[in-house]
Amino acid sequence: MRDVEAVFREERGRLLAALVRRFGDLDLAEEVTSDAIEAALKHWPVEGVPPKPGAWLMTTARRKAVDRLRRDQAFAARLAILHVETERIAHLPPTDAHDDLPDERLQLFFTCAHPALSSEDSGALTLRYLAGLTTPEVARAYLVPVQTMAKRIVRAKKKIREARIPFRVPGADELPERLPRVLQVIYSIFTEGYAASSGPHLQRLDLAEEAIRLARILHRLLPSEREVAGLLALSLLVHARRDARTGIEGEPVLLDEQDRGRWDRAMIEEGSALVVTALSGGPPGVYGVQAAIAALHDEAADLATTDWPQVVALYDVLLALDPSPVVALNRAAAVAMRDGPEAGLALLDGLAGESRLRGYHPYLVARGDLLHRLGRLPEAAAAYRVALDAAGSEPERTHLRRRLAAVEEF
Repeated sequence: MRDVEAVFREERGRLLAALVRRFGDLDLAEEVTSDAIEAALKHWPVEGVPPKPGAWLMTTARRKAVDRLRRDQAFAARLAILHVETERIAHLPPTDAHDDLPDERLQLFFTCAHPALSSEDSGALTLRYLAGLTTPEVARAYLVPVQTMAKRIVRAKKKIREARIPFRVPGADELPERLPRVLQVIYSIFTEGYAASSGPHLQRLDLAEEAIRLARILHRLLPSEREVAGLLALSLLVHARRDARTGIEGEPVLLDEQDRGRWDRAMIEEGSALVVTALSGGPPGVYGVQAAIAALHDEAADLATTDWPQVVALYDVLLALDPSPVVALNRAAAVAMRDGPEAGLALLDGLAGESRLRGYHPYLVARGDLLHRLGRLPEAAAAYRVALDAAGSEPERTHLRRRLAAVEEF
């Protein structure tokens, strides 16, 4: 028998999206989705998981929605519209899987990531309704109290209602403008999982894996969108190093010290194949280029044999697409590997006036590392001290304390 929890995890988002499309109300869809799952928990352990569990859940949820609408006079007009279909399904047994559950999650992606919502609200809704996390799980993802997250989700749903945000996929003319926001929401979830902004752990693997699952769903729904392939490729190629990124005590292990034999080769192969898709058939996008850079790192035997000229060339392309100080920082680090630490430090010092990098932990660490390599130890120690104040997670702080102590010994 198929694992019941696995079925719920796979089907919940599809069911919710289909119900939102049918009834146009996120609260109603969420309530009857929960009711349908509760009914399944009662019947399936006894009767077995039906051949088409999604259709079973959909039939049950639609019945419960109709029951709720009948009891609520405010929905009388909507009930009249649904009357014909209601009569058609009223006598069907719950186990009658007459159709496969349609996958209408794409519209929910765009609703959750609508420009009218804040980025934090978009991320919370995406985790709640597309990843299927509970409100307490979303609260843990954002490191806020459950009550705070519950209020945030309620506020976001109210915004959807009041702004009349449509549950639909943007037209072809709107897609280029709207898709980047959806990708950014998923990428933000992944980056928090890759490097936690605070807390006791360097990585939050569950969050990174949820982001990859969301990227996979989006790629299935939009297989021809090269930047969707690029985001999935980037996530896979970076996440492939997860087991080698931390030591026994959870401390960070830098790229040049990682045991590359522990990298996930199957994930690297999948990501590398997606890079080809992301970079074929048109101008490159930011996620496709970042994925290509990650692939160069993953395919190298060690740091010394990495194709640094090609990495720098790709950062040149990325900087043209996204002329941000963070991209410039990463390019400077690559130049330091290609041309030496003095060249890289000159580029970093040229970025010192960027407000976005002021107090930015990776910038401060990179500068300290290059100063260390150049033997300018007092300056390196000063940079590490500032970086220590800006570090987010406890493993990062512990690691920096050790580097600072090593510099101060000389």
